[in-house]
Amino acid sequence: MLKLNSSHNYKEPPPSRILPVLQKLKELYLLWYGYYQILPKTHRHSLGQRIDNLFVEAIEAVVIASFLSPAEKIPYVRLAIRKTDTLKIMLMILWETDSLNDKQYIPISIKFDEIGRNLGGWNGQLTKQNSPDNNRKSGEK
Repeated sequence: MLKLNSSHNYKEPPPSRILPVLQKLKELYLLWYGYYQILPKTHRHSLGQRIDNLFVEAIEAVVIASFLSPAEKIPYVRLAIRKTDTLKIMLMILWETDSLNDKQYIPISIKFDEIGRNLGGWNGQLTKQNSPDNNRKSGEK
């Protein structure tokens, strides 16, 4: 059994079984949150707040999709794609206005590319599974 030590600040996360794309989004949000805290005030309460909200909305869309049937997932996966695409542009604006430096922006950008590929693949898979041709083939036996 794990003993609690009040002088030790280490937090061991509970075991989790979440979708890999959700795990990546969560990790990216935690990275963003550290940058959000030190954004210049000119952007922290405007663009920074909107970016923070978009992260939460994207995470929420993926969580909802993870609990639905394949046909019901499609609108939520597409919503997550739209939110992450918007996030990419807004973060690019922060970088272009020097509110994020290269060292901060590059890791975010790389992670977004990977998340975009994951969401795009998920959307493609769901679209293929729910296409009329696929439904016709599964009905033919």
